Amino acid sequence: MNWDEFFSNLINWIATEGVKILIAFVILIVSFLIIGALIKGLKKLFDSKNVDKTIAKTVCYICNIGLKVLVVLALLGYLGIDTSGVAALITTAGVGVGLALQGSLSNVAGGVLIILLRPFRVDDYIEAQGVSGTVEDIHLIYTYVRTPDNKLVSIPNGTLANDTIVNYSKKDTRRVDLEFGIAYANDYKKAEEIILNLISAHEKCLKDPAPMCRIVRHDASAITLATKVWVNSNDYWDVYFDLLEQVKTEFDAQGIEIPFNQLDVHVKNDDK
Repeated sequence: MNWDEFFSNLINWIATEGVKILIAFVILIVSFLIIGALIKGLKKLFDSKNVDKTIAKTVCYICNIGLKVLVVLALLGYLGIDTSGVAALITTAGVGVGLALQGSLSNVAGGVLIILLRPFRVDDYIEAQGVSGTVEDIHLIYTYVRTPDNKLVSIPNGTLANDTIVNYSKKDTRRVDLEFGIAYANDYKKAEEIILNLISAHEKCLKDPAPMCRIVRHDASAITLATKVWVNSNDYWDVYFDLLEQVKTEFDAQGIEIPFNQLDVHVKNDDK
């Protein structure tokens, strides 16, 4: 083949296949931009309709990937590539990947269960797998939890779906449980009255159900008072720390002693 034939074939290829490839590339870019705009519009629609964040994110993610795959397959057909062969290749590769990633597939199954059964949602505060934090995102394989010290923990959905999950945000109210120790020499009725008065004066403590403060144990060096008060879930930690500080301050002011462990040593002198 001489140079004239080479350039002639190159020009013919550019005029036919080259133009098709260019058109397919332009369509690919435009289609992806349109899909991106559609997904953004779908997210805004879900936000305006107050759709659950977990469902909204999952639907947007699946639609985004699915539409892009359809566009790529359609363009492959436009370019004359046999998509049935591509589908067979994808199926074969899927079987191989599935065998190699059985653990990951269990995570996918767990992700589907979590999305369908919804033991928790995005923005819920949960405790699972030894981790406590706010659910930031739920994907098919991992659930992402942000801890109170701002660390992002990725929990596999397979183990998460088969383990105990404590959801602190599921209910509107929570109970704050505290224990206070006082010396045996002090008046426990007075201590109970002080604690209940502090609870009654706290604006974030609920009056119904009524708070409770009673003796729960006779310890070695103290009488332990159990205090239980109901609050709105969002006010839990505010009330928890407020009561710890206020009870200590008021006990000091009222002469109520908070004992600590002491060891009395008696020295015996045996004269020979």
